[in-house]
Amino acid sequence: MNRILRNYIMEISGFFMIGLALLLFSYSELKLPLTLPSSLLNLNTIFLSILIEALPFVLIGVLIAGCIQIFVTEDHIQRWIPENKVMAVIMSCIIGALFPACECGIVPIVRRLIGKGVPIHAAIGFMLTGPLINPVVIASTYMAFGNNVKIAGLRMGLGFITALLVAFAISRLFKGNQLKAPIRSGSSLTNKKQHSFMNRFWSMLTHSIDEFFDMGKYLIIGAFIAAAVQTYMPARALLETGSGPGSSLLVMMGLAYILSLCSEADAFIGASFSSIFPLSSILGFLIFGPMMDLKNTIMMLSVFRWRFVMVVLLLIISIVFFTLMLVQTFI
Repeated sequence: MNRILRNYIMEISGFFMIGLALLLFSYSELKLPLTLPSSLLNLNTIFLSILIEALPFVLIGVLIAGCIQIFVTEDHIQRWIPENKVMAVIMSCIIGALFPACECGIVPIVRRLIGKGVPIHAAIGFMLTGPLINPVVIASTYMAFGNNVKIAGLRMGLGFITALLVAFAISRLFKGNQLKAPIRSGSSLTNKKQHSFMNRFWSMLTHSIDEFFDMGKYLIIGAFIAAAVQTYMPARALLETGSGPGSSLLVMMGLAYILSLCSEADAFIGASFSSIFPLSSILGFLIFGPMMDLKNTIMMLSVFRWRFVMVVLLLIISIVFFTLMLVQTFI
């Protein structure tokens, strides 16, 4: 009963947030006789920019999730993922590195993979490397820093090591899939070869639409919270606290978390801080942000158990921080 009530509350809040998003989007066109404070207008601008930037990648993510649900069987997963935990983590990180997915769209994909039988440690390895080391992100990093191979290579190498360490830690700390609720099968056509391709394709689209509305409301909530934090806690307050190597690294990691930038574009923002902070701090911004940011945390909390998400967040913070502090004298 409590779960049903909670689901109704989340559905109502989701529709409310969608309505609020549409109202904010059309505010300038409505010409209402109401003057909003400049801070709210700024919140509106930031909120819409995050939402518009993220929605296409979420759409791609749910379409891939729908394909996984309909066309990928548990037998396929068993053949692709090694039973050995070490090899499973390494394989998942390599696949993620080759997979052009944004952190916004990776959550529904990972949820479907786990529902199909991918172990949680392999799913986390895929989730962390997908938005960080894929070819699109590396190319944008290379261009953003003036065709600098070193920074692109460091982001790729250190990010891959971080993802491996986090996934290995998860394999030791957690058993089971850590999902808040089992995934609904939703269709009798799933993986039934006797059905026509068009029926299976339509079923895939149905799954994708359900997934989009399921994840979309959490994206809107996360984007709104990220916009509010950016509006009422300016980045200048963070930048003024970053004087030493450790504090500047924490500042840039905190900035990446709050800004919630898309991983395909964050390198251009990171490059603007190159004259203010050392390279290790810039790398903290580039590595930590795609792995975990504010809106992504909200989306993960909608799928995974609260304790699991908090442990993953703490592991990423700790490993990124200590790895960069160790290598800062060598880069």
